[in-house]
Amino acid sequence: MRIISGKFKGKKLHQPLDNLTRPLRDMVKEAIFNFLAHSEHIKINMKEACILDLFSGSGSFGIECISREAKKVVFCENYEPALRVLKKNIKSLNEVKKIEINTQDIYEMLDTQNFKNRFNLIFLDPPFKEQKVNELLSLINKSDILEKDGLIILHRNKKSKDTLNMKYDILLEKIYGISKIYFIKF
Repeated sequence: MRIISGKFKGKKLHQPLDNLTRPLRDMVKEAIFNFLAHSEHIKINMKEACILDLFSGSGSFGIECISREAKKVVFCENYEPALRVLKKNIKSLNEVKKIEINTQDIYEMLDTQNFKNRFNLIFLDPPFKEQKVNELLSLINKSDILEKDGLIILHRNKKSKDTLNMKYDILLEKIYGISKIYFIKF
């Protein structure tokens, strides 16, 4: 696992040793950023963007955003083995002013609206076994933390049988290997 582009291009990232954390594959990450860069439906200026990385794991997605000079990235992770790796990966960047780590339960955090920022991009990567995807999306919507023209990227297993609530606008659904990626607007 490595950083694909930007300031830290080529830098290798540490991965959790257990199999409960599944890092975002480089191929999937590259496809997501290609879509963000070339889509006519989405206009996210990464240098001005605040990013929320929910269920961060090793931090691969958020760190890629930092490498591409995002203004701020908030990482949310509370699984201790993944959190240790996330902190190790972040420490190696020396970008303290752009990074915040939150270890609070994500559902509680969203429900209490405990965020200082509004976000241009939210990367939502819950464990594949997580069944409460609509609840997460509803909490994000209710908490009003997504900017008006913001985007949610949801990462699921391609075999997942998620039925997303139709009140959200799914701009694109793509499959890359075992991953299914949804690009969602409210």
